[in-house]
Amino acid sequence: MNQTRVFLILAWLMTATLLWMEWNKEQTPATPAAATAVPAADPAVPGNTGPASADGIPSATSQAPANPAVAASATGTDPAVSVTTDLFRIQLSGGELRQVDLIGYGQTAEDDSPPVRLFTQDPVQYFVARSGWSSAQGAPGHDGGFRLEGAVRDFTLGEGQDQVVVPYLWTGANGVTIRRSYVFKRGDYAIGVRDEVINNGSQPWQGYIYRELDRVPAVVHKTGPMSAESYSFQGAVWYDEADGYNRRKYDDFVDDGPLNRTVTGGWVAMLQHHFFAAWIPQQDQASLFVLEQGNGRYGIESRGPSFNVAAGGTAATDARLWVGPKLVEGIKAQDVKGLDRAVDYSRFDVFAALANALFWLLEKIHNLLGNWGWSIIGLVVIIKAVMYPLSKAQYKSMAKMRKFQPRIAALKERYGDDRQKFQQAMMELYKKEKINPVGGCLPMLVQMPVFLALYWVLLESVELRHAPWMLWIQDLTARDPFFVLPVINMAVMWATQKLTPMSGMDPMQQKMMQFMPLVFGVMFAFFPAGLVLYWVTNGTLGLLQQWWMTKKYAEAPVKP
Repeated sequence: MNQTRVFLILAWLMTATLLWMEWNKEQTPATPAAATAVPAADPAVPGNTGPASADGIPSATSQAPANPAVAASATGTDPAVSVTTDLFRIQLSGGELRQVDLIGYGQTAEDDSPPVRLFTQDPVQYFVARSGWSSAQGAPGHDGGFRLEGAVRDFTLGEGQDQVVVPYLWTGANGVTIRRSYVFKRGDYAIGVRDEVINNGSQPWQGYIYRELDRVPAVVHKTGPMSAESYSFQGAVWYDEADGYNRRKYDDFVDDGPLNRTVTGGWVAMLQHHFFAAWIPQQDQASLFVLEQGNGRYGIESRGPSFNVAAGGTAATDARLWVGPKLVEGIKAQDVKGLDRAVDYSRFDVFAALANALFWLLEKIHNLLGNWGWSIIGLVVIIKAVMYPLSKAQYKSMAKMRKFQPRIAALKERYGDDRQKFQQAMMELYKKEKINPVGGCLPMLVQMPVFLALYWVLLESVELRHAPWMLWIQDLTARDPFFVLPVINMAVMWATQKLTPMSGMDPMQQKMMQFMPLVFGVMFAFFPAGLVLYWVTNGTLGLLQQWWMTKKYAEAPVKP
């Protein structure tokens, strides 16, 4: 039991240390690197044209001079068009979404807070989505070429409408036209983008489409050393069926090398706390995934597919652009393999799976209770009920150990500083009296991964963003503003210690255990209130269970 307690202390301290180290890593600012290592997109060359691969799509390993035919297609910046739906207020052109406000999400918890602006031209927070075409025979780039069809420049999803369509058209000198349609559906954060190539010329036309996300790293608003936003992953991610889910932090864009992966289906995205943008290409078409960095901006791009359209022929490609919150149900509704990993609970699949299971259960409870704080408490009750057999064994073991504390104290006095003989004698006593010192620690060990997984759930789940519990807790993802829950947690831990036998511990270990409530009280003061609520509820129920079991199974102490 002595060694087990030391192991538990070290395990908890290791957990805290890992969290602290991860926090420090996330605070390291991205270092601008030379654009030659991972080339940045040249605004004069749509698609960052370079050496062509076998399918006509250039790689990102080097850049070529702008092709005159391509450069000629970029005739200037398109005037912005405004689109208002039940979810968005958007400014866009034929090739670029320049500004997106998310109507349902305020920047702060106040009722009059302005909405979150996910896409913006602001140089400090620059973030846009682009799409254009590249061809030696002429094509519309993201920064020019497409022209709005019709005179309407303000589009609104009216009452009774299911969708609104914004049509664009490019016409080339060789008889080739490309028609683009942006489709905004009611209640859907995925924007449809359809491109159709129509070759009315006399010669075949060859070109490829590119879709990219380009941004300056998001400004992180720290609310303390364990701030949820500080821990949330910030950077580029991509998914392909062969290699699964991958991610790249901004400061690793260059050091980890180029991407250059040809993928059929899959998707690319830029993540930040609670929100993300993702290009989802047509899932049966191949494209080249590329990372780009330069001039303080970071991008991820899907290039392709490449088309060879015969004279008189047509070709089409569809994509979806997700712009919005990390809503689990909305993401699942897209029916795109791996897209649920954009809710980035953890880089480790085991923790991600456990966190997904916890959120699923938490959401079911919320559907019944309607309050995320009470749902967290309900989650604890369910977990404690499932683990009751283990807890019962734990507290019975502790009650039995209390019975033999006088005998263990006598053994300690008999062997003095000879710790080896003392440990042997104590193990013989445990064996004779059928005491399992490790059995009492198993429930706590099981709780550790649950605790960490729930931390990631509270970190990432936008459903809990600015969600109140009651009274002074008005945001479960922020720290307790008055430190009430951390203080209650310290009191619960202290009371639990008083019921826990410390036989076999030397004075130093006993002092370490006595300091544990203070250590965790300070650490939990900076954790999200929802996580502390979970741990306070768990500790309180455990304390009541332990008190009852001790009272039920306690026997008169065995005299030495």
